[in-house]
Amino acid sequence: MAKKKKIGFVGVGRMGANMARRLHDCGYPISAIYDINAEAAQQLADELGTKRSETLAGVTAASNVVITVVTDDDAMKSIFSGRGDSLLKAKAGGRVFINCATLSPKIHVEIERRAAKARASTLEGCMASSITQARQGTLYLMIGGKERTFERVKGILSDLSTNMRYVGESGKAAEVKALVNMVMNINTAGLAEGLGLGDALGLDLTMLREVFSQTGANSRVLETDGEDMQFRDHECYFSSAHGAKDSGIAAALAKRARLNLPLNEATQRQYQRMIEEGLGELDKSGIAELTFKGRHRATRRKL
Repeated sequence: MAKKKKIGFVGVGRMGANMARRLHDCGYPISAIYDINAEAAQQLADELGTKRSETLAGVTAASNVVITVVTDDDAMKSIFSGRGDSLLKAKAGGRVFINCATLSPKIHVEIERRAAKARASTLEGCMASSITQARQGTLYLMIGGKERTFERVKGILSDLSTNMRYVGESGKAAEVKALVNMVMNINTAGLAEGLGLGDALGLDLTMLREVFSQTGANSRVLETDGEDMQFRDHECYFSSAHGAKDSGIAAALAKRARLNLPLNEATQRQYQRMIEEGLGELDKSGIAELTFKGRHRATRRKL
């Protein structure tokens, strides 16, 4: 797709805003920006020299492609609702909606159906990366939807990513993303317990992390979160609240498949506990606050 195509954004939190910056730097016209946080949307619009749309329908009307990065299933259903203001309220024929948030697979299938009625197309652009990668255009993307739609926007997706995999029909990329995040969350919880126990035993945690990295305890999570757990640096790149949501998506898939996943269930309980303890906006590394002695004083009975 030529870079003259106009791209709108719905949802400009940490990920969406940096994706918009990246595409702007690549020469794409950013046509409109919408977020329920009007101040954040206006600031980004001013930065990129574009306009903040006051309505979802306005984003569709101004754009050829709309990239959405919203919080959860309910938010997704709302922006594609058939009632009130929605992305499908304007004439949406020919538009492509690339939906990048981590959502349940069934929502992607439902949104594809709604868009098709409006003669528009949708695509899953599930991301397995974080804020830095969104800004640099080095995302890992898992794509789901009709392959012909993927081919129409492949150039845009290529400018956002260095690794991109077409998974299959609508909903399939969301399934893969749920499993990625499930395993990541389990690894994160396991690392927190290992370092927490090491700390309680009086071990040097820098040494322990080095030993982990050279043995079967090594993991990508050790690289990204180990030092943060040790030094309590939980600046948010992927929130614990999102961890709870994503482990919950995996749990629902397991229930549908009639499969018992006890490690995922335990991890989901830990991340849910973080929300209940007021720690949900910490980075996922903040799960260490529940395992290190003397760090977090519980305000409720442990699960």
